[in-house]
Amino acid sequence: MIATRPALPAAFLDRPIAHRGLHDRALGRPENSRAAVRAAVAAGYGIELDVRCSADGVAMVFHDAALMRLAGRREALDSLSADALAATPLKDGAEGIPRLSEVLALVAGRAPLLIEMKDRSGCYRGSDRLLERAVAAALAGYGGPVAVMSFNPDMVAGMAECAPKLARGLTTGAWHLREALRISPAYRRHLRAIADFDRSGASFISHQCSDLGRKRVRQLRAQGVPVLCWTVRTPRSERRAREGADNITFEGYSPDHATA
Repeated sequence: MIATRPALPAAFLDRPIAHRGLHDRALGRPENSRAAVRAAVAAGYGIELDVRCSADGVAMVFHDAALMRLAGRREALDSLSADALAATPLKDGAEGIPRLSEVLALVAGRAPLLIEMKDRSGCYRGSDRLLERAVAAALAGYGGPVAVMSFNPDMVAGMAECAPKLARGLTTGAWHLREALRISPAYRRHLRAIADFDRSGASFISHQCSDLGRKRVRQLRAQGVPVLCWTVRTPRSERRAREGADNITFEGYSPDHATA
């Protein structure tokens, strides 16, 4: 068990969190873009975003392992340098793929930032620490409310080594997603049970909104562990989610700013 367990900053519980920024492709705001980040800040929401590591070890704000869906290129994100990625325009937007450091400078503490570190191996265990070190380097000296999380418990534990004062959590769920089918049923059960919460040094979870009734989630919340959830897409779904979570990550509509 990791002794140091920094608390999730209170700002993550006082406003809804925009999933991958306040994105809307029809308005020129692709997911995880600077435009989506600017829109979320302007609207007074928190921001969730995804990070992966470039070929030269820079934390880049991007969800997928491959560039095709979001940028129309056949390469994997981690095969290109940060400069090459920054020069790669996002579909339906006017900007390239942002560095995490650029997003931090853009937000400048005006909104809480929830940073999800994406697993590169597809195994959701083990880590080479490249992304953790890149994220820690980008966050060094940043003064705004920020927290990191991952589906991979070993990456969360890695952030305890790379940035021990930074709040960190586990991204959790039912593990029925298509990507989860690449791992063994036994390990899916292990992850579903949130068995690594203490070992990873997590202080919160962000759980799948349709699975908030799970006993382990209710136990953690009863113990005072903050429970965020992903991804709420309608007001009706939000009402249900708030029965089992302390805050929501949303997309596709504009929730009220009050979290109670």
